[in-house]
Amino acid sequence: MVEMTYGGAIRQALFTAMAADDDVYVFGEDVAKFGGVFGITKGLYEKFGPKRVKNTPLSEGAIIGEAIGAALYGLKPVAEIQFSDFITTAMSPLIDVAANYHYRNNASLPLVIRMPSGGGMRIGNFHSKCLEAWFYHVPGLKIVVPSTPRDAKGMLLAAIKDPDPVLFLEQKKLYYTVKEEVEEEYFEIPLGFARTVRAGSDLTLVTYGAMVGLGLEASQEASKQGISVEVIDLRTLTPLDEATLKTSLAKTHRAILLHEAVKRGGVGGDIASLLMENCFEDLAAPLLRVGAEFCPVPAAPALEDAYLPSVEKVLAAIDRVMKY
Repeated sequence: MVEMTYGGAIRQALFTAMAADDDVYVFGEDVAKFGGVFGITKGLYEKFGPKRVKNTPLSEGAIIGEAIGAALYGLKPVAEIQFSDFITTAMSPLIDVAANYHYRNNASLPLVIRMPSGGGMRIGNFHSKCLEAWFYHVPGLKIVVPSTPRDAKGMLLAAIKDPDPVLFLEQKKLYYTVKEEVEEEYFEIPLGFARTVRAGSDLTLVTYGAMVGLGLEASQEASKQGISVEVIDLRTLTPLDEATLKTSLAKTHRAILLHEAVKRGGVGGDIASLLMENCFEDLAAPLLRVGAEFCPVPAAPALEDAYLPSVEKVLAAIDRVMKY
């Protein structure tokens, strides 16, 4: 076991996957000698050379197009979209071609798209969005949002081996702010299984990505008031681990859905509907959502803080649910 940062664990996964399989290659804007805007691909070019670590033009559509073509010809491409915000310019190849490929042709399309996602780094509206709800709506795409270094390494290795398209949403605020002991050797964490981060009996807090840490902080504060909060890290949005959610709700009878993306139209709304449809008789209080405000991501630090979910907002939701 070695202590790794979240970003370092992703880099380790790329080294490990490329060493294990010559068909794996990495490409994207500035990923070669420069090592990527966040330094995640540093050292790959020197180790594996220009054929397996390639810079691309500033064209997200072309990057996704190359990933599709390479996967069709038997390679295992790992494409990087420098900031997840810019995947919007590649929606057609991703949604119309990659997501539907297995359904249309009964054949696999093994590709991974890594996308640094999320805000809180004071880098403005073009570089801070959380757009996972758009892809959550599309059948055929797996969506991974790891919250810890170990999950980041194990789930990226599982994603690279997966036979179908996987969107790997990296929480860039976590790249160099969280660290933990991670196995050095190859290991996978299967996609589609949530993790109970903290056990509780009064309320279930469902969250993922960078919000897991915030949810834990809020649950610790709530415990000082005698409220026992169970925190569940979804880890993957598709496949969604419905069984873990239903089991937890049957125990606590109350739930809050927390995510960094704007609340309106978000993943939390769909999960709330799912729990209402399937677990209504278990509910002792309305389901509440906590998400970002419905506005563009502000550039000013004070405004971005007000826009994002906070411990105070989560505690207010817990208080409201517990008093119902």
